[in-house]
Amino acid sequence: MNADKRGLGLALCFVSLMGCGSSGGGGGEVRIAVGGQAQLVYLPTTLAQQLGEYEKQKLRVTLSDFPGGAKALEALLGGSADVVSGFFDHVIQMRAEGRKLRAFVTMQRFPGLAVVVSPATKKTIRTIADLKGAVVGVSAPGSSTDLMLKYLLSQNGVAPGDVSVSGIGMSAGAVAAMERGKVDAAVMADPAITILAQRARMVRILADTRTEDGVKQVFGTTQYPAAVLYSTEEWLAAHPSEAAALARALKNTLRFIQTNPGDVGAKMPAAFQGEDKALYAETVRAALPMYSPTGEMPADGPATLQKVLAVSLEKVKTAQIDAASTYTNQWVTQ
Repeated sequence: MNADKRGLGLALCFVSLMGCGSSGGGGGEVRIAVGGQAQLVYLPTTLAQQLGEYEKQKLRVTLSDFPGGAKALEALLGGSADVVSGFFDHVIQMRAEGRKLRAFVTMQRFPGLAVVVSPATKKTIRTIADLKGAVVGVSAPGSSTDLMLKYLLSQNGVAPGDVSVSGIGMSAGAVAAMERGKVDAAVMADPAITILAQRARMVRILADTRTEDGVKQVFGTTQYPAAVLYSTEEWLAAHPSEAAALARALKNTLRFIQTNPGDVGAKMPAAFQGEDKALYAETVRAALPMYSPTGEMPADGPATLQKVLAVSLEKVKTAQIDAASTYTNQWVTQ
């Protein structure tokens, strides 16, 4: 066992001895950076707040919204956030760069992202290969939307440098950029995809990971963990009670999603639902299969994700990463 594992192991052992897994644990303040709060990929993080799950665990949680996962990661590394609600991609990527991050709640079974062609583009784009020479929107450069784009380009014979990448956010800004033709295509998530499709009446989708079949077509597997809660190993070791309480709050929220699918949309903030609340509720219901019913990371998930990222990220390709060190199911299984 290496020193990193021994350190976290001792901390977790201490947690058990102190009984933080009991229903009365928790307490403290936690700052969570969210990589695009209005997007359905991060819905459980906000829904937990709406359901009062953080309060039930005696936590005072502040959710801060960022235009993409890369910006949320920056907040964590810069010290202005304790935890990130973001994609697991960044945990693997940072491990390859020697930064010790670890996921401790897995909210999504697959990414829920799609590559969509702008209804206002003047280019003929029917396949991923046709994106050569195009301007493609992502939430923010370096975010998971950007990483997915690079993977798809590489798989279709297009060098990442042959595509211009533009940060357009993930919600209203993304829809506006697509409608106005500021980008030729974009990697988007719901509800933005559904809103754009409704306004344009039809949009062309080049790759879609909102369904299990779509994930298999894009990545060749259905085990592709996406949105997670993650933090630094230092924070997890120093705040085991808060981490355990967050895990309980999110696990309860994921259970609510599975058992009350018709109520999820209405529980979200009115600002997220937009003007057409019925459409939002319908979009949420369609997205429910994305969410993990347990909050657990599948054992082969990290290794699968590493293989995908290695296609476009040289550091991940050459790094020796212990997959088991990138996550823990310690608290969601208690």
